[in-house]
Amino acid sequence: MIHSPFVKKQRITLFILALFIITTIIISMGMGYSSVSYDRLFPTLLGQGTFKEEFILFSVRLPRIFITLLAGMALALSGAILQGITRNDLADPGIIGINSGAGVAVSVFFLFFPIDASSFAYLLPLVAFIGALLTAFFIYLFSYNRHVGLQPVRLVLVGVGFSMALSGAMIVLISSAERAKVDFIAKWLAGTIWGTDWPFIWAILPWLLILIPFTLYKAHRLNLLSLSEPVAIGVGVSIEKERVVLLLTAVALAASAVSVTGGIAFIGLMGPHIAKALVGPRNQLFLPVAILLGGWLLLIADTIGRTIVQPDGIPAGIMVALIGAPYFIYLLFKHNERY
Repeated sequence: MIHSPFVKKQRITLFILALFIITTIIISMGMGYSSVSYDRLFPTLLGQGTFKEEFILFSVRLPRIFITLLAGMALALSGAILQGITRNDLADPGIIGINSGAGVAVSVFFLFFPIDASSFAYLLPLVAFIGALLTAFFIYLFSYNRHVGLQPVRLVLVGVGFSMALSGAMIVLISSAERAKVDFIAKWLAGTIWGTDWPFIWAILPWLLILIPFTLYKAHRLNLLSLSEPVAIGVGVSIEKERVVLLLTAVALAASAVSVTGGIAFIGLMGPHIAKALVGPRNQLFLPVAILLGGWLLLIADTIGRTIVQPDGIPAGIMVALIGAPYFIYLLFKHNERY
């Protein structure tokens, strides 16, 4: 039972975040290398704009905005799940190597398999999921001890090692690729939002429509998994089964996001932490907040990145890392002080 003051606080926070997202979307629609006057936004949305205005808005801006928003939501929720099942505040799909595993799979698919333009966008999340799943399996395998179970700190260390190794593998792939394909992999590594067309939205959206409600349904289980293992077992939780199911969910969310945005880290780290600070640690309360926060953080990072340096802009992954890396160091020191 969650007390009504906490629920009220969550609803106010969600409302404020929704306003932030809407405001950022409006600002983002008008900003860029080819700008659209703000007094022309709503007429253009209603079909009363010029050909240029409609092309910029419907073919360039809006697909990118929606992709960024959805990917940020997926990454934040993935990070929240990983932090819950590992009981480690430093877990993040980008930091522990899941994103890199998805990236290697996407790169191999892009470089060595014949690509059908009509199905490319829809195959990418599946290919990324397979790569991320294999990576997560090996990380879990090397972090697990049959006497003490999953070791959270070791999971992060093993994940960082896998992330570095897989990034090196992508560099090796680059060395044998064509110039145009090298550019794609380089942009992926930098975290450039590259899947900026409507088919990519339809490709990622079904994953989120299924996995977000499923995770919210499992919020109570996540609360129990955050307790010590004897307590969780004592209340009837099948720990390993729940961990595997939720790990698969986290992997699928991260893979669907990075398949269209590139290697973006730290959203899954910052979103859950800020959400917990705002509404408390109960998963039923902070997960919806983390979802909106993740979407807003990535959206604002991409908006600033693509307008601060024109025409190419700064990749969203770099903009997020400028904030996320110091935050990760702060959490690392805070984590060490506890032990």
